[in-house]
Amino acid sequence: MVNRRGAVAVAAAVALLGSVSAFARQDKKKQDDAQKKEVQAVVKLVDAAMAGQPMPNDLGLAWVHQDFLKAQGNKEYVPFIVTLDASKVAAGDVAFYWRAVATGAPAAAATNDKDKKDKKDKDKKGKWAYEDVSFAPATAGQTGPMQLDRSFTVPGGTYDVYVVAQEMGSRDKNAPPPKTSILKQQVTVPDFWDGELDTSSVIVAQKINPLAAPLTPEQQADRPYAMGPMEIVPALTMKFTKKQELSTFMLIYNPKTDSSNKPDVQVEYNFYAKNADGEKFFNKTNPQALNASTLPPQFDLAAGHQLQSGQAVPLATFPEGDYRLEIKVTDKIANKSLTRDVNFSVSGT
Repeated sequence: MVNRRGAVAVAAAVALLGSVSAFARQDKKKQDDAQKKEVQAVVKLVDAAMAGQPMPNDLGLAWVHQDFLKAQGNKEYVPFIVTLDASKVAAGDVAFYWRAVATGAPAAAATNDKDKKDKKDKDKKGKWAYEDVSFAPATAGQTGPMQLDRSFTVPGGTYDVYVVAQEMGSRDKNAPPPKTSILKQQVTVPDFWDGELDTSSVIVAQKINPLAAPLTPEQQADRPYAMGPMEIVPALTMKFTKKQELSTFMLIYNPKTDSSNKPDVQVEYNFYAKNADGEKFFNKTNPQALNASTLPPQFDLAAGHQLQSGQAVPLATFPEGDYRLEIKVTDKIANKSLTRDVNFSVSGT
């Protein structure tokens, strides 16, 4: 039996998540004139990219990671991570804008005709599935990647996500143009509202930090992996050493319930070692039972409580090599099951 430290806060009541766009928050936090100009500039850049114009990448903008969780109102919550090359960013804020466009939506019309601006804005209102903007500080002389965690909330489906990062510099006509990066990432978002047994992404955590209190919507916008009483720092590599542990977190959606609105779910964690011939069973942890006997008395799916599962497994006993963690979720009431896989490797150092 794998010697595990313990499950990660199983069956806590984590509220359904949802992004609050900065555009919806503008009545609470007035933007200054410089920021308003930056927003207008980056919005035009995405309009141009959608119209087929070239997308520069002066700042080394890269899409790194995303996860999928259930949100409110028949939508899904998508926290994502991008990075910039910090050495290419001058001191000051970076304007950061992102837009999710359902595939097949009409392309934006790129134009500089000021007389058409009001009509364009009116026509585009509500066209995009999601858009948001924020401003991230940069430090002169900083090296290595600059990480930005943000999110969007959309119904299930396939989207083109456009992301723009642009230096906030002088708009003097003699000043050099600000460095700009634009990327386009296609993302297919699952539908967790169809009533079928499902799970969120399996988030492999670098660490999980407790929070003294839930974040405000403004704080949540910059820290999208904060969930109720905790904040997850996702691991961005699946390469671990024997001194580390494999820590996972996921939410389980749409299990059937008994007369007291309690589920009866079993979660199994099985490890397989990969080799030249395929793979071989290596070890497992004790199954997790999530039912009326193990859940808190107040747990109620109808009240919005969410069913979660996780493991924190030390890797000291794992020989060096490649592995697959198979997570099997069984809904005993519905007599249904599904599996999720996590591929990772273990080295001595």
